[in-house]
Amino acid sequence: MPEVKTRLQSPRTLWQRLARMLRYRLAIPMMRSRHSPQHAARGSFVGVFWAFTPSVGIQTPLVLITWFLLRRTPRLDFNVLLAIAWTWVTNAFTAIPCYYVFYLTGQVMFGQWNRLSGFADFRAMWDGIFTAELSALQQMQALARVLILDWGVTMLVGSLPWAFGLGWLSYRYTLKFVRAYRHARAERMKKRHRRTHPDLA
Repeated sequence: MPEVKTRLQSPRTLWQRLARMLRYRLAIPMMRSRHSPQHAARGSFVGVFWAFTPSVGIQTPLVLITWFLLRRTPRLDFNVLLAIAWTWVTNAFTAIPCYYVFYLTGQVMFGQWNRLSGFADFRAMWDGIFTAELSALQQMQALARVLILDWGVTMLVGSLPWAFGLGWLSYRYTLKFVRAYRHARAERMKKRHRRTHPDLA
């Protein structure tokens, strides 16, 4: 007999799992939240902002610190779970390309055109840090030296236009998306009410 796939079976492919995770961790909580659309939009801004800074690995604590500082101010409070989910945009796989873009942007902002390097050189520098020849402590020391003493300031400054710009775009898109969804849901509820209660229409 052919195998019958039930609804309880999990998606098979990585992309199906990712789509399912995004749907249940991002889309549904954002659309069904009892808070205002601005609450969700601010969560998107905070998450994307921290995602596009050279802080991969500590983004969740940074979001939680931001939420702790702002949560008592109604106009600044945001959806913390949505913010944490958006930090997944950058991760261990996308960090190096993003850091390279931040570095180039910072060099341009500082006017240091003669110090621009190719991506291959940048990648080689990172590969040199995370090599099996160095212990975990030595890797952390080398990473700290690069981020703090060598290229850290340049990458941090270069990340700010991306963090603010993409954060603002995510805020505007989320606000528009949530408002459109809630308006459409309200219209569906009205139509359903008219069908079930035609005498009150």
